[in-house]
Amino acid sequence: MANATTLARGGHGSHCKRCLIALPFSQVDIDPSRIALVFYCLGALDILGLLATQTSDLERETWRSWLWEQQISSQFGTGFKPSPYVTPEDCSTSDYETPHLVMTYTALLSLAILRDDFSNLDRAGIVGFLRACQRQDGSFSALPDGGESDLRMLYCAFAISSMLDDWSGIDIDGAIAYIRRCMTYEGGFGQTPDGESLGGTTYCAVAAIQLAPDTENSPLASRLTSQERARMIRWLLQNQTPSGGFCGRTNKLADACYCFWCGAALSILGAGDLVNERAMAEFLGRCQFKFGGLAKAPGERPDPYHTYLSLAILSILPADHGDDVNWQLPRLDPLWNATEETSAWARKHIPARSETS
Repeated sequence: MANATTLARGGHGSHCKRCLIALPFSQVDIDPSRIALVFYCLGALDILGLLATQTSDLERETWRSWLWEQQISSQFGTGFKPSPYVTPEDCSTSDYETPHLVMTYTALLSLAILRDDFSNLDRAGIVGFLRACQRQDGSFSALPDGGESDLRMLYCAFAISSMLDDWSGIDIDGAIAYIRRCMTYEGGFGQTPDGESLGGTTYCAVAAIQLAPDTENSPLASRLTSQERARMIRWLLQNQTPSGGFCGRTNKLADACYCFWCGAALSILGAGDLVNERAMAEFLGRCQFKFGGLAKAPGERPDPYHTYLSLAILSILPADHGDDVNWQLPRLDPLWNATEETSAWARKHIPARSETS
C-alpha cells in the first residue's frame, strides 16, 4: 500500500493514463460506458494538474476527435452515445443507437477539460434530446425511448441545461416536484420515490435543486425547508464512519466514492466545515494502491471512478497537511463536478451565446 501520509499524485496520474490506453482485465465490463470512463481519467489528470505533462498534444487532439465521433443525432435529438461498440465500421449511424444522458454530460465535461471550442456542438439538438428524455412524472430516463429513470438522470439533464445556459428543454417545476417526492424520512433522497436514502442520489438532488433557476412556482428559497435541510445535513454527517470514510447508506461500510457524494452534498448545503476532513483524507490515503490509483476501500483494486471521486472530494474539502504539497489540489466546482478552471472554460464556450461572441 502507498504511504498514507502523502498523496501519490504521479502514481494516480499514471493509473488514469494507462486506463485511457487500455483497461485491466478486471474492468473490461465497463467498456460499453467508455465516455464516462474517459471523463474519470481526464478529470483526475485535470485535478492533479498532469494533463499537460503526462499527455501529448497529439493524444489530446485524438481524444477530442474521438469524443466528437460519439455525438449522434436521431429522431429524439442530439447527444453522445456511450462508445462505438455497436457501430458497424461502414456505418456512421445505427438504428440501435440513441444519445445517452449520462454520456452527454460526461462528454461535455471531458471536452471542456481538453479545452475544445465546442464549434461542433449541436446545441438545439441537445435541448430536443433533453425534452425527449423527461417523463410525465417529471423524472428523466437515460435514453429517450426508455432506460433507467431516477435522480441520477435528472441531475445530468439539469447539469447539461446549466452548461448550455438553456432550460427550454426541461419542465423545471415538474422535475423539482419529482425530486421532492424522492425525499425520505431519514433526510436523504432515494433514487426514486419511496426508495432508500442513498449518498449518491442525495448529492444529485441537492445539486439539481441548486442548479435550476428560479421559477414562479418553484423559487430556489422554497425548495427545501430549514427543517428538511437540517435533517439532510444530520443524515449525511452520520454517514461518516469511524474509519473516516463515508458510507452511502445507513449502517453500510465506508466507500471512497461516498466521500465525494456525501461530502460534496454537505459542501453545497454550506455544511462542509462539519466534516472531519483529516479523518476522511487519512481513509482515502489508505485506499491508495501501490501502483497508482485509488480503490473503493483499503486493500481493494483501484479504478478510475474511485480515483477521480476521491481526488474530487479532496479538492472540495481539503485537510491541513502542513508543508506536504502533494495534497494541494485546485478547487472543484461541486455543482458541475469539475475544476473551477474547467467550469469557467465550459461557461465561456458551451452556451449558444459563445457562437456570436
